[in-house]
Amino acid sequence: MELGSTAAARSAEWIGAPVHEEWGQQRRPLVPSKDPFYLPPAGYEHARPGTVLRSRDVQIAFLGLIPQRIVATQLLYRTTDMDGEPEAAVTTVLIPAERPPHRPTPVLSYQCAIDAISDRCFPSYALRRGAHAVGSLPQVEFLLVAAALAEGWAVSVPDHEGTRGMWGAPDEPGHHVLDGLRAALSAPRLDLDPDAPVGLWGYSGGGLATAWAAEVCADYAPELNIVGAVLGSPVGDLGHTFRRLNGTIYSGLPATVVAALTHMYPDLRRLIDEHATPEGQKMLARIERMTTMHAVLRHVRTDMDDLVDCPLDELLDSPEVQHVFDAIKLGRTAPTPPVLIVQAVHDRIVSVDDIDVLTDAYKSGGSHVTYHRDMFSEHLLLHPMSAPMTLRWLIDRFEGRPLSENTVRTKWPTLLNPMTYRGMWRLGTVAARVVTGRVLHRRPL
Repeated sequence: MELGSTAAARSAEWIGAPVHEEWGQQRRPLVPSKDPFYLPPAGYEHARPGTVLRSRDVQIAFLGLIPQRIVATQLLYRTTDMDGEPEAAVTTVLIPAERPPHRPTPVLSYQCAIDAISDRCFPSYALRRGAHAVGSLPQVEFLLVAAALAEGWAVSVPDHEGTRGMWGAPDEPGHHVLDGLRAALSAPRLDLDPDAPVGLWGYSGGGLATAWAAEVCADYAPELNIVGAVLGSPVGDLGHTFRRLNGTIYSGLPATVVAALTHMYPDLRRLIDEHATPEGQKMLARIERMTTMHAVLRHVRTDMDDLVDCPLDELLDSPEVQHVFDAIKLGRTAPTPPVLIVQAVHDRIVSVDDIDVLTDAYKSGGSHVTYHRDMFSEHLLLHPMSAPMTLRWLIDRFEGRPLSENTVRTKWPTLLNPMTYRGMWRLGTVAARVVTGRVLHRRPL
């Protein structure tokens, strides 16, 4: 799948005239399901994965309200689904105001925790000015995207669930991430170097998508110069996570995954149709339209056992469900790029035991793994608190600095590391610029 100049020429064939949007001439942006930009042109399936099919410039706004002085381009590109069939996806590519001199601009693919089926949670919609996406996590995670831009990096923010919200699918998120990078690197209007160093970063559901990209990149996109991947609490075993979260304050998350998986696995759909009560069927239909936080708040302590006509454990142990849980579990392939895994010991959403198993699988498969196993933090707190450490690790990878020789497992908490607070000061200045809509200046070398 060599891209290079051939891909750039092929992209140019498909791009056509880019669409430029002016806020004064536009109403509230359309959700993806109603936006013709997301519909691929006829014959797109014959293009190579990563080929740009259409592009447009968009305005980005924090929380949909505060306009950002950032160049943002959306690319519709050809990719593949979990079965290897062609489909299209969208990434939002943000270019820093100041690029590093005398070397290629590093490129980061940041995977948001979409964790929903609703297209209101897709980053390509949620990050836009005027987006009505209350309860979507990408709107908050933009602060970390901005921190990467302030380092002088270009950032690709893909809709890694595709255009259908395939939350929990195996392999497919990795294809979407990698083809989004191919599209960004080959689009002439972005002026990025195809050989630029590439980093991957995501947390929770975004960490899961990042892990899939790290696992499949050697076979799927070997030409990409991926120098490191950060897997933040990457939901290594969705089957275990379902059992753990069902009936808790986070039970809306596994319910959303089940609703999504029924669109991917016909046998699971049949099982749900046979055994879900009328109220269970209605709940799964409603949750497909909810943003992530809406689903969590609406379904606090919902027990799926009350929404089926037989014991839930009986369904979970059935061959149909076990097949799905086995298919969507991480760890089948050890990543070739070095990885930093970040996980809280007292995480109430993702079990540290599952991440221990995933780390050991990667290590035994030959991956270089740095494992930060944080003693004090919880799931939601660890993402921002570990951001300074993550950015330092990515800076080292982009600069080509040597890795430590051995896998590191540490329980030293970020909350007790003075470097965390130096980094948080930097993140605070970036956040202040985002909230006031000012230009993000690159950190001095």
